[in-house]
Amino acid sequence: MAEYKYGEITEKVIGACFRVHGTLRNGFQEVIYQRALELELRTMNLEFAREFEMPIYYMDQQIGTRRVDFLVENKISVELKAIIKLEDVHIAQAMNYLEAYNLEIGLLINFGSKRLEFHRLTNKKYSPTIVSHPVKSNKSH
Repeated sequence: MAEYKYGEITEKVIGACFRVHGTLRNGFQEVIYQRALELELRTMNLEFAREFEMPIYYMDQQIGTRRVDFLVENKISVELKAIIKLEDVHIAQAMNYLEAYNLEIGLLINFGSKRLEFHRLTNKKYSPTIVSHPVKSNKSH
């Protein structure tokens, strides 16, 4: 059993990303990896939404929205990049999204380098008392 919170789910997602990167390698636009990962996730019987629009709140008021690349099992945000090298700003951005969405766990995946890069992020400001919006299932039937 995985030792991290939601570890079994994040391991499945990371494994799917390795399969996509192993097949396509680097060099494509982010949307190509999104589409390939969507196909992989469907085969895994995971509930997810691609490009799910999430509200952004400030002082308890919605001030805008942002689309998360994937929201998996209503628990984990998955942000994809297709750049040569991840920078600290990309990690900070993914953390900001976790906090803004009030999600506890997130993955930042980069398909643009020769080797797949991934970071598992934990939101220390997560509040289980704040209700998130559920997603519609994309499980294959």
